[in-house]
Amino acid sequence: MTPIPAHRIAFGDRVREVRKAKGWASQEDFAHHAGLDRTYVSGIERARRNPTLDVIVRIAHALDVSPADLLATID
Repeated sequence: MTPIPAHRIAFGDRVREVRKAKGWASQEDFAHHAGLDRTYVSGIERARRNPTLDVIVRIAHALDVSPADLLATID
């Protein structure tokens, strides 16, 4: 099994951190707000999914942050 890249882990952790800070305790409620499936959001936060740029922008807009903010923790 291929190890999960560190940048995907950092991105998923950042999405979870911002989601919770913005008051979205439920992945399901947030996913609905963002127009995504809950299992997809879960996969991103667990670094199992590799979101496209379009999805990154969609998540950022749903969280009312810039896409760069979600990518800020990636080296």
